[in-house]
Amino acid sequence: MKNTHQVYLISDSTGETLDRIFMALKAQFNNFDYDLNQFSFTRTENQISTILNYAKKQESPIILYTVVNSKLAKFLAEEANKKNIPCFGVLGDLILNFSKILNQKATHQPSAQHVLDEDYYKRIEAIQFTMNHDDGNNTQNILESDIILVGVSRTSKTPTSIYLANKGLKTSNIPLVNDMSIPNEVMESSTLCVIGLTTEAERLYDIRRNRLNSLKENEASDYTNLEKIRLEVEQSKKIFKKNRWPTIDVTRKSVEETAASIIKIFEIQNKNG
Repeated sequence: MKNTHQVYLISDSTGETLDRIFMALKAQFNNFDYDLNQFSFTRTENQISTILNYAKKQESPIILYTVVNSKLAKFLAEEANKKNIPCFGVLGDLILNFSKILNQKATHQPSAQHVLDEDYYKRIEAIQFTMNHDDGNNTQNILESDIILVGVSRTSKTPTSIYLANKGLKTSNIPLVNDMSIPNEVMESSTLCVIGLTTEAERLYDIRRNRLNSLKENEASDYTNLEKIRLEVEQSKKIFKKNRWPTIDVTRKSVEETAASIIKIFEIQNKNG
């Protein structure tokens, strides 16, 4: 019988950072059975005591936390130790070490990353721009894009665009049917960061079939014809090559991995530009 761990994610803010760290951590272990217990905006000793009392009654509890208030973090660690609950601070040592390197004290302010500063408004602007330029629906002021993604249908253009927008990058995406699908100003530009997304035809076939099944549309069409899809993919590659656009195969990549590759291309192009 497998041992199911009760994992407690305790944060003094939204818990978004901690959640992402845990997702990366658990991906390293193939046999990790767990139930997730998440507690955000935990900012008092009373709240922590309540959580720990509950955790103590559970089988195999583990605590991960991001609490930037040093006094509260110390209280959590000490109380968890008294109850023999494994407890790991995710940011504590990192903040302390950075404080030493930078020779300055940390603010220890919860939610400091969510301050309404210039970067925040830049992200909001990028998200609005990206939503307005999704799926080729709007080509007005497309030259203001930081990045333009081009690819045949169902090559993860939209989710990748939104992910990039959350990084503050204005991203347009254009579904590729033929050369005529792409605005002339994009084709003629030598400075825009245009990136082609492609995937294996068989994988694309599966994705499109699942898409139609979810919509309860089962009529045969070129959209789900494997030979037509192969032709589509090959044509897209020729267009990318003709325009000397960098190409990323998204077949076995997550949105995050694809976005990381795109950002690297964007940074190199900006540096060389």
